[in-house]
Amino acid sequence: MGSDLLRITVLGSATPFPRPGNACSGYLVEGGGVRLWVDAGTGTLAELQRHVTLGEVDAIWISHLHADHSADLLTAYYALLYAGLDLPLPVPLFGPPGIADRLAGFLSNGPDRSPVEKAFAVEELYDGHVVRIGGLALRSRAVEHGGLPAFALRVEDAGGAAGASLVYSGDCEPCPSLVELALECDLFVCEADGCVPGHHSAAQAGRSAAEARAGRLVVTHVGPGTTPADAVALAAAEFPGDVVHADPGARFEAVVTRRSRTPGRTTTSPASSR
Repeated sequence: MGSDLLRITVLGSATPFPRPGNACSGYLVEGGGVRLWVDAGTGTLAELQRHVTLGEVDAIWISHLHADHSADLLTAYYALLYAGLDLPLPVPLFGPPGIADRLAGFLSNGPDRSPVEKAFAVEELYDGHVVRIGGLALRSRAVEHGGLPAFALRVEDAGGAAGASLVYSGDCEPCPSLVELALECDLFVCEADGCVPGHHSAAQAGRSAAEARAGRLVVTHVGPGTTPADAVALAAAEFPGDVVHADPGARFEAVVTRRSRTPGRTTTSPASSR
């Protein structure tokens, strides 16, 4: 069983490729008695196992299908089906439209389609998708990432009470849907890949956090040419709250700072019974 305390552990935050000691984008979110693997960038499966076994993961959520956010789904597939692990299958997988066929395209090596659905119970995301997993509610919003289907995630108490909340931007440029999703969240994990289309700069991450009136900002996925310390400083110049960097292995708790304004009805997924 996972912790009831809502927290996020950084499995990796590197972009656009893994570095020694830092995998690509991936996070372990724990709370409500469940464990979520959020984004599965290159190298994150190994880092995940520093904290939990693959069999202890209740569900996987993927923001978009760029390799630095999803490539380790391929190795997870082999682990789930062929490593002799004793775990319930398939594992619930929430991801952008087309994720199952995209995985099958990589995994198939012959005339027969690889049995992706034996490993993953795929549910495609859409703007406003809400699902309950154990004691948590997951709310997804479509965000702007160069025309690619991409989503941000809000995690909070499934009962809609004033429990802690955290928001993860995925990869996206500043956009109203992200600010709406992050409104008055307690912990905002926002990418800062640089001043390029489809991404936040560090300063823009600070501005998005300020617009959302977030409680605390974690800048992650900092692009080449900017040091973590510089990214924190640039974001802090735009955001009046606490700002930290997503160091690999760091763990952050979502501490209630205000009542949520965005509780919503949830639906039940098969994941809630895992």
